[in-house]
Amino acid sequence: MDLAIGIDVGGTSIKSGAFSTAGELLAEKTVRMKGLDNDAAYATIVDALREIVADAAGDDGKVLAIGLDIPGPVDEDGKVGFMPNATMDLEGFKAALLTAFPDAKLAVVNDANAAAMGELWQGSAAGERSFVMVTLGTGVGGGVVADGNLVAGKHGAGGEIGHITVNLDEERKCGCGRKGCLEQYASATGIVRMYREECERQGVEPVELEHDTDTFTLFRHLEQGNEQAKVAISKMCDYLGLGLSQISCVTNPGVFVIGGGVSAGIDLFRDELQECYRKYALPLCADTPFVSATLANRAGIYGSAYEALRVAGLAE
Repeated sequence: MDLAIGIDVGGTSIKSGAFSTAGELLAEKTVRMKGLDNDAAYATIVDALREIVADAAGDDGKVLAIGLDIPGPVDEDGKVGFMPNATMDLEGFKAALLTAFPDAKLAVVNDANAAAMGELWQGSAAGERSFVMVTLGTGVGGGVVADGNLVAGKHGAGGEIGHITVNLDEERKCGCGRKGCLEQYASATGIVRMYREECERQGVEPVELEHDTDTFTLFRHLEQGNEQAKVAISKMCDYLGLGLSQISCVTNPGVFVIGGGVSAGIDLFRDELQECYRKYALPLCADTPFVSATLANRAGIYGSAYEALRVAGLAE
């Protein structure tokens, strides 16, 4: 049985899945690991991959495509610019994978772009040739798909949605070193900060949050009518609507797919976000729908496997 493997490299764990060429997830495994830069680490992952191949197809499994998504930009030559949240020797790991699975074609893709391709293949963007995925988590990321293909750009910075400038008057620096980036307002970090600022402005004690990205608790209080939470979410919607309206002028997507941890509360703010977007958008693009991502934390393994199948010429 012909198989594709998708590998999602995170900061503290590595997820992998074995797929049929038609996109059925047959087996998966997660390995807790902080570094992937030595032979022992490579062997641990290769053993896990052999295990899921055996679970998926027994002795009849033949791996023809391996997709690897990583938390960093991947340029048009497959080279990685930087990986701030993962320790990894990419070339060493690639060599270990191809030694273990010599019949496989290998593809390397940015993690947010992989998530977009996963949603295209088997998720909420299935059937759409052109769409934009937006991941709202600790930061803001994204993936742009045009005519069925990723738009990664020369240096792999295509889809860096979080670093569109939406506020020229911002004095605080974003993590990228610039000011006024969308990530400063539409991420979980930004939402919690704006909520606490609004509490301070109104002289109200903020509700207890577990951490600085705890939008789960904040959404619960929003649902209960918390005024300060409502102000923060309204600001988020306005900035996000503005940013996505700019993207729509360049890509004219058929749909915006919203993923990441913040998307768990999208039913509470979808209508307001749509209204804010429509306020700023070119009239021709104003009715672009917003849908929730459906693959959750499996999107990366789906998308990296799909990209590898495309590279191998085996995508169905």
